[in-house]
Amino acid sequence: MRSAWFALMLLAGCPHPKEDEPAPEVHANEAWITPKQVQEAQLQVQPVAAQDVGGVVATSGRITFDDLKVSHVFSPVTGRVVRIMAQPGERVKKGAPLAAIESPDVGTAFSDLAKAQADLVAGEHEYKRQKELYGEHAGSQKDYEAAQGNFEKAKAEYERARRKAKMFRAGVDNVNQEYTLRALIDGEVVSRNVNPGVEVQGQYSGGNAIELFTIGELDTVWAMADVFEVDLARVKQGARVMVRVVAYPKDAFEGVVDWVSGTLDPVSRTAKVRCRIKNPLHQLKPEMYATVSISVAERRALAIPRDAILRLSDQTIVFVEIGKTPAGLLRFERRPVAVDEEDGGDFFPLTRGLNAGERIVTSGAVLLSGML
Repeated sequence: MRSAWFALMLLAGCPHPKEDEPAPEVHANEAWITPKQVQEAQLQVQPVAAQDVGGVVATSGRITFDDLKVSHVFSPVTGRVVRIMAQPGERVKKGAPLAAIESPDVGTAFSDLAKAQADLVAGEHEYKRQKELYGEHAGSQKDYEAAQGNFEKAKAEYERARRKAKMFRAGVDNVNQEYTLRALIDGEVVSRNVNPGVEVQGQYSGGNAIELFTIGELDTVWAMADVFEVDLARVKQGARVMVRVVAYPKDAFEGVVDWVSGTLDPVSRTAKVRCRIKNPLHQLKPEMYATVSISVAERRALAIPRDAILRLSDQTIVFVEIGKTPAGLLRFERRPVAVDEEDGGDFFPLTRGLNAGERIVTSGAVLLSGML
C-alpha cells in the first residue's frame, strides 16, 4: 500500500514525504486519488436521492392460443379413418371437411331413430284408443294409465334418438355409413394427430377419445404471465405489454393486459395475468416461453443509477466518497449494497447499504476498482 501511495503522490505532483515522516496507510477497501485525477478520469459523483422507479414489472410467461380462436377437434363416433382431407398448415373455412370416418355408430343412430319413431306412433295410437275406451267406460283406468305412460316413454326415446341423429346428420353419408369430420371455425390446421386406417374412439362411446385436429387463428395470441403477489396491486387491466421470445431476440411484440386472475397459485404465490398480443406474422407459437414486461405506475424510492453498480464476485458494490486525507487526497470506499433489479429502468431501488445524501461514483467506478 505504501508504494501505491507514493505513485499517487507522484501523479499528483506532490512533494515526497520526508524520510522521517511515515506514509499514510490506505485502508483495504478504499481508493485515494487527487482532485486532478478525478477530473482527468472524468469521475462523476452524485448524492443518493429518491427517484421515480418501477415503471415496468418484468416476469416470465408462456404463449398460448386465444381460446375463442382455437378448436380442438374430436370424433363423435367410433370407427376407422378412411380419408384425410386437411393437412397441417392449410387454412380452412368453417364447415370444411377434415377427415372421413367409417363408423357403425352412424347406422345405429339412424336405426335407433327409425325404431323410436315407430314406437312413438304405436304408443300414440294405443294411448288414444285407451283414452276413448276409458271415456266410454269400456276400458279400465289401469290400462289407460299404462298406455299414457308408454306413450310418454316413447316420446322421450324418440327425442333422444332424434337429437343424436341430428348431431351426426351434418357429416353423415347414409349409404356407406361414413361420418365426415368438419372444421368448427375458420383458421389454420395447426396439428393433425391421425392417419388413414387408424381406429378412433368416439367422444360419446365412453372411451378415451383423442384430439384428431387442432385448428387455430394465430393473428392474435395470449401471453400468460406469472406475476408475484408483491407486484400484483400495480398491474392493471389495459396496461401496455411488451413480449420477447428466445427465437426472435431483436423483436418486441406489443399487447395489452386484458385479464388479471382473482386467485394466487398456493405454491408459487403468483397470479396469472393474461395479455393479448398482436402476432401478424405468426412468429409467436403456442407453448413458447416468453419474457413479459408490463407497464405499471412509477413509485418514489431511494435509488441509485444502474451505471454506478459494479459486480465483484457474488457481490454488488458501489464506491462512496467519504472525505479527504490530511494531504488533500479524495477517499472513496468500496461498499456492498443490495438493490431491487426486478423494477428495471435507469435506476434501481435500494434495499440495503446506503443512506440518502451519501455521495456515490456514478461514472468511472471501474477505474477505482482497479486500484484496490
